[in-house]
Amino acid sequence: MNKLLVLDGNSLTYRAFFALPPMSDASGRNTNAVYGFTMMLLKLMEDEQPTHFAVAFDASKKTFRHDTFAEYKGGRQKTPGELREQFPLVRDVCRAFGISVLELDQYEADDIIGTLSKDPTFDQVTVVTGDKDLLQLINERVTVYLTKRGITEVEKMTETAFKERYDGLQPIQMIDLKGLMGDKSDNIPGIPGVGEKTALKLIATYGTVEALYEHTDELKGKQKEKVVANEQEAKMSKQLATIYTDVPIDVTMDELVFKPYDASVVKTLFMDLQFKSLIGKLADTSSEEPVEKAERPTIALVDQDLSRAVLMLEQLHDDYFEEDVIGVAIASERGVTIGDVTLLEDERVKEWIEDETKTTICLDAKQTIIQLKRHQLALRGYEDLLVAGYLLNLSGGTSLSSIAAHFTYPLEEDETVYGKGAKIKVPEENVFHAHLAEKAYAIYTLFERVVSELKENEQTELYEALEKPLVSVLAEMEWAGIHVNVETLQHMETDLRERLNALEITIHELAGEPFNINSPKQLGVVLFEKLSLPPVKKTKTGYSTAADVLEKLAPLHPIIEKIMHYRELGKLQSTYVEGLQKVVKDDGKIHTRYTQTLTQTGRLSSVNPNLQNIPIRLEEGRRIRKAFTASEPGWVLYAVDYSQIELRIMAHMSQDEKMMAAFLHDEDIHTSTAANVFKVSAEEVTSLMRRQAKAVNFGIIYGISDYGLSQNLGITRKEAQTFIDTYFEQFPGVKTFMDAAIERAREHGFVETMLKRRRNIPDIHSRNFNLRGFAERTAINTPIQGTAADIIKKAMIDVDHALNASKLQSKLLLQVHDELIFEGPTEEMEALEKLVTEAMEQTVTLDVPLRADGAVGTTWFDTK
Repeated sequence: MNKLLVLDGNSLTYRAFFALPPMSDASGRNTNAVYGFTMMLLKLMEDEQPTHFAVAFDASKKTFRHDTFAEYKGGRQKTPGELREQFPLVRDVCRAFGISVLELDQYEADDIIGTLSKDPTFDQVTVVTGDKDLLQLINERVTVYLTKRGITEVEKMTETAFKERYDGLQPIQMIDLKGLMGDKSDNIPGIPGVGEKTALKLIATYGTVEALYEHTDELKGKQKEKVVANEQEAKMSKQLATIYTDVPIDVTMDELVFKPYDASVVKTLFMDLQFKSLIGKLADTSSEEPVEKAERPTIALVDQDLSRAVLMLEQLHDDYFEEDVIGVAIASERGVTIGDVTLLEDERVKEWIEDETKTTICLDAKQTIIQLKRHQLALRGYEDLLVAGYLLNLSGGTSLSSIAAHFTYPLEEDETVYGKGAKIKVPEENVFHAHLAEKAYAIYTLFERVVSELKENEQTELYEALEKPLVSVLAEMEWAGIHVNVETLQHMETDLRERLNALEITIHELAGEPFNINSPKQLGVVLFEKLSLPPVKKTKTGYSTAADVLEKLAPLHPIIEKIMHYRELGKLQSTYVEGLQKVVKDDGKIHTRYTQTLTQTGRLSSVNPNLQNIPIRLEEGRRIRKAFTASEPGWVLYAVDYSQIELRIMAHMSQDEKMMAAFLHDEDIHTSTAANVFKVSAEEVTSLMRRQAKAVNFGIIYGISDYGLSQNLGITRKEAQTFIDTYFEQFPGVKTFMDAAIERAREHGFVETMLKRRRNIPDIHSRNFNLRGFAERTAINTPIQGTAADIIKKAMIDVDHALNASKLQSKLLLQVHDELIFEGPTEEMEALEKLVTEAMEQTVTLDVPLRADGAVGTTWFDTK
């Protein structure tokens, strides 16, 4: 019997992250979600004994459903960086067990699972998820396990169990329920005021949403009014909730076969993640002692006849060190960490590391550089496999496993890994060392293949001149960190606590009674029963008090504004004012980590903590920057950012005469746009006109629709479309550029930035209108956003070179999107400003000038 076990990777990883306390390994990586997911995996393998196994993930935030409803999943909070960085590790765990990892751009994991469940090849399908949307798949062959408390407890949902839970309905009618009652978690609107109880009755009576609307004459009173008034929303909500079961996934049944896994490979990964407690749970290893590293470090070499033999720096033994070894591979962070002091004290290794003529192939060079710096060693002649592989735009993410999968390279033990001859043979009794040798060989081999493909793509310069040198710049920034005045944060914490207490008293007075403001249930009772405000939306647990609901209620009662402000201050307090204090190190600094291989546009991301996401729209949020100061007495901070860089890139790429003229004459681009669109002089442009023009200027870059613009400006869709049409009439070069970008994507299947960063657009020829529309917007946006990302990266390198060539003590500390933050002595600021501004404005040549504006301050706050 063919039994498929398929897991909802995103859902289970999220559950594990929030169910377990924070965990991290020796290198500082967060691992609690990976640990929890792995525990689930081990239990499911033991309990289910599948013949076929797959884990499905969401490939991107935007899917074809967003073309139907732009606000789909719009209410969700941004994925914490501490969780986001664990998804590649979860995929590594799956692959180590030999489990197929499936994901496809524009589709959700639900759609992939639905497509697999429909395959008649499988006699039995078991789906494991925390998402009730997947209950619609249940039939005589398909069972859904819903996660409950903790991380390993599940509820088995069969056809019988579903009917008992949902008053006799069929599983497929779950989509009709969602059509009527909506889904808060996915921001599916449904019919306002219709909850699960009412929806169950209506579907039990009429069967489907469509049938209900054929019998609206049988409804009465307010219920009829709600149903009739929201027909479009109900049918759209059902469409959004329906799982698509014809995803073009490129996988065969044989590839899904779940074979006995190689315990030694899993052990190696577990030891790297420091999951030693889970090693005993592996198949056929319960009676074995966990494999530990040998007391004496050993080396793992490959064949001497290779042009570059490979050395694993975690392992060194005199008998194996050969003079003709001319290449090094280091597996760090997502591989094997460097931690053996004895090894790093070996003079031959020191010489190698600091010799620019030697080639050190790292899995993750930035983490390697930082770890070596802790031993007073400077890695010089490095290569970076993950960064190089990232440029290939791999759909499976960037890890050793994903790069190996891209080249169909088997990450398995092989005798050839050990090399030839007694001198370089790894001890057979130590499986752990053998796997390290295999990994070192894989790094060496895969790097050669990545470099070859980069050359074919004309991306060698992008790697050599931009991404590779940026690695060492980021390493120095992480190492330096930025000083934080904890007392400032403590004073803010006290002040915010007092303000929150005062707000709480005011809210209770307006409500006429005390209640828990943070309890949606209690708040709902106060607002919609005590104060009789009209309920906008109901959920299964009561009234919705989500942000979008409160915004609609704001004009109706003064309590709403106070509650919204209370929430904003509460988030600032917990996430930033208190949260930042927890990550200040012993040196009084925060050392954020920059991820170079995450985004599809090329932008850097910041984690642990995310300093790119400190809210600055609120005055209280901006004040958080007051805590960031220079680290030395007599030193100050200097912050500089590009002015309207994406619009300048648009002007250069589109060659639109009016847009270029505005920048060439140093005019305010939004005022200029408003003057052209409204056909008035610049002096006649009002603040409202400028605001509308600004929304269109930036909206065009992101492929804004008439609906999106209407929501931003509070106007009708017809008015928004007229505004967009007028814009294109006045700026025809922009329209020509957009059309040409789409055409290039159709011709080549990808788009590129000015510096040849590539992004594949697989759905540009899709017959699905929604998928094709999203692909077209991506084709327009990516060259602009990606070029902006490339420019700021190149500016960082140019600034670093200029600083190194100067006698200045000043140094680069942070990058926040288009902004760079430096620190240095006060007396150097004039020279620093000149050096940085020249480097940033001259880093690339556009047909319009780049502008960099900066300011000096004693705190980050003071630089604005």
